[in-house]
Amino acid sequence: MKSDPSLYVRKSVANHLNDISKDHPAWLVDKLAGWPQEDERTRWIVRQALRTLIKKGDRSALALVGAAEKVEARIEGFSVAPVRLALGDRLTIAATVVSQARETQQVVADYAVHYVKKNGAASRKVFKLKTFALEPGATQPLSISQTIRDFTTRTHNAGFHKVELMLNGDTVAEGGFDLAI
Repeated sequence: MKSDPSLYVRKSVANHLNDISKDHPAWLVDKLAGWPQEDERTRWIVRQALRTLIKKGDRSALALVGAAEKVEARIEGFSVAPVRLALGDRLTIAATVVSQARETQQVVADYAVHYVKKNGAASRKVFKLKTFALEPGATQPLSISQTIRDFTTRTHNAGFHKVELMLNGDTVAEGGFDLAI
């Protein structure tokens, strides 16, 4: 089923494997390392199955997608704007990644928001941003915008919400915003 032509089947396989990753990460990485990734469909399943581990910065999972190494780059213009907002407002996170490597690097860019909980503690939620190849000396702009609103699965609380930019699992920039309710 790892190269099934049906997207429905491939999604099911990837979701089951992702569930396994939560209890048996090493077993899953070892299993997927033996899968041939020449087939685009199999490669997609591997990436989807590893999504939870990649968001956690798991080096062995990142290695399977070619992004295990620490990114040799500097971050320019990192911003979280606006710095004060209310529910319903739009938050924008932006930065430019500037390569400082001599070879092309595979980069998995994610960002995390540390949502303030009712008791004042924070709960970290990682979001996908972009995966790209970064050529030597090249720059890659990154930007994401999202509306801060309540969902059935997440309600927001007032306070300072930390934001992290991560490259290949490593935090490379931090900022945040104050949310008024």
